[in-house]
Amino acid sequence: MDSSNTRRDATRRKLFEAAVTLIAEQGFSSTTVDEIAERAGVAKGTVYYNFASKNVLFEELLRHGIEMLATSLQAAAEEVADRGGSRIDALDAMIRAGLDFISRYPALTQLYVAELWRTNRAWQSTLMVVRERAITVVEDVLREAVAREELSEEIDIPLTASALFGMVLVAALDWQSYQPDRSLDEVHAALSRLLQGRISGRPSQ
Repeated sequence: MDSSNTRRDATRRKLFEAAVTLIAEQGFSSTTVDEIAERAGVAKGTVYYNFASKNVLFEELLRHGIEMLATSLQAAAEEVADRGGSRIDALDAMIRAGLDFISRYPALTQLYVAELWRTNRAWQSTLMVVRERAITVVEDVLREAVAREELSEEIDIPLTASALFGMVLVAALDWQSYQPDRSLDEVHAALSRLLQGRISGRPSQ
């Protein structure tokens, strides 16, 4: 990669970070391009050079962020597979990877969750695409678990994948906002028990 591309990538990262922080703090409508440029430490024209509009910047922000999350989840599952672990172990590793990602990028996660429930946004189709990208990674592992008879073939894979993804998102945001004294290990352990059905106090059959 030449120096001009390296500089452009660095600038885009600064713009992403500035935009996600500001929008999470004060909402999309209240955030101006001037503020994004100021927070990123660049000229206003630099924003428009890299992105045609604030809407385009926001859409690219969502794509970039969720792609990073999906890649992290997939890498966690593949690492477990490489060492011969079960698909349940892979799901557990994905939960931890998701919690770790959200702890590193809380503003991005807050923004994604907030915008997911809004309607009549110009980027609704983009939200659906990026959501599908992350959910598909979980669905693939669930299908493998069913094929290996680690999970019942009766489970609803799309809904279960959504439930697991949502569980991690909500638990992580609650952890960051209301229980910040807890460690990643503690939060992961609690969700791991839910995944493996160990909260009833009765041994699994």
